[in-house]
Amino acid sequence: MNIIVVGLSHKTAAVEIREKVAFAPTQMEKPLSAVVALPDITEAVIVSTCNRVEIYATTRDVAGGMARLKRFLADYHGLSLEMLDSHLYSYHGEDATRHVFRVASSLDSMVVGEPQILGQIKTSYGYAAEYKSSGIILNRFLHKAFSVAKRVRTETKIASSAVSVAFAAVELAKKIFGELSDKTVLLIGAGEMCELAAKHFINTGVRGVMVTNRTFERAEKLAQEFDARPIRFENLLDELPKADIILSSTGAPHFIIHEKEVAEVIRRRRMKPMFFIDIAVPRDIDPKVNDVENVYLYTVDDLNGVVATNLEQRKIEAAKAEAIVEQEIGQFFKWLSSLEVTPTIVALRTRFDEIRKAELAKTLSGWKNLPPDAEKKLEALTNAYMNKLLHQPTSVLKRSEQGNRNDLYVDALRNLFDLEAGGAQENMVDLEE
Repeated sequence: MNIIVVGLSHKTAAVEIREKVAFAPTQMEKPLSAVVALPDITEAVIVSTCNRVEIYATTRDVAGGMARLKRFLADYHGLSLEMLDSHLYSYHGEDATRHVFRVASSLDSMVVGEPQILGQIKTSYGYAAEYKSSGIILNRFLHKAFSVAKRVRTETKIASSAVSVAFAAVELAKKIFGELSDKTVLLIGAGEMCELAAKHFINTGVRGVMVTNRTFERAEKLAQEFDARPIRFENLLDELPKADIILSSTGAPHFIIHEKEVAEVIRRRRMKPMFFIDIAVPRDIDPKVNDVENVYLYTVDDLNGVVATNLEQRKIEAAKAEAIVEQEIGQFFKWLSSLEVTPTIVALRTRFDEIRKAELAKTLSGWKNLPPDAEKKLEALTNAYMNKLLHQPTSVLKRSEQGNRNDLYVDALRNLFDLEAGGAQENMVDLEE
């Protein structure tokens, strides 16, 4: 049995294409049922996120299976396969295993090391288990992918450093203040960057968040989303002393906070430290603010420098993670190989034994007045011949489990002797001579 992967991602398709083939996460029963109903597709899991849509499946017909999955993606979403095909990738065998292990470990993500993808794959697998589209192989396969991802996070520092400007701002605040649970954050602006920063700060457990914007309604909207306090822009300097961390990202063409104003604010705070983060272009905060005692000012360039350094560190950690993935591929394929080799040996012996018994019965039916023990002796003789004949191919097949050529031997034996080994494990016999 072969594992195959067909899909597309942010690396091969723009969002305009990805959104056309996305599956609703709460409506997976229909597409999963449709996939496993395809000819020679026995198990399937569908992963659909904002950055990728992939189908993991098992099949004995690799080329045919991948072609059917591509056709399914096009037909299910009412798209032209000719248009979609240039955006699709497909993998099988070790390449499929490597790809999924890398995806689960966030090595294939837009931001290497991000933690969301593992949870998304677990959710996708949960739907497959619920609707019974996954079986023994994909169950083991995805649990292995989860354990690989855990190893990567445990044994490397791939996710330990900030790689977004908003998150880098939060990390810098931690370095300056240590504990943030008694700190108040003021967001100046209500755009996407302020929203993202608000999420990160709230996740750290800050005491409170204030939001201001030239359009008060926008400040109110963002404040409502994060249970923050909206303040009017004209009251900014009055509210500034209450803030420990100030993140500013407006579209103002000039400075909105000046050195003298901050000097007065810090005096009113009795010299308690303040951390200003100016991620606006043009800048919102006069650079001279950094000269005020107990005031720390970082600009978007400072934060981009932190992000660049951290990205380089993640590349180093990613190399360690790739080595872990390669180790785990071998272990998984050893298990997958055992599923194929043992039933094939059983089926081969069964086929030879059927022929032996049929020929022996035919021979015995033509003999008259045989000695009492002749039939038992002939049974033992033909059985010994069969064991001798099968000894070498059985030994080679068993040894192939330790290498990577077992699929060639298994396929050759199945074709040469017309074996159907899929259900042979139910009738296991002692395979040792």
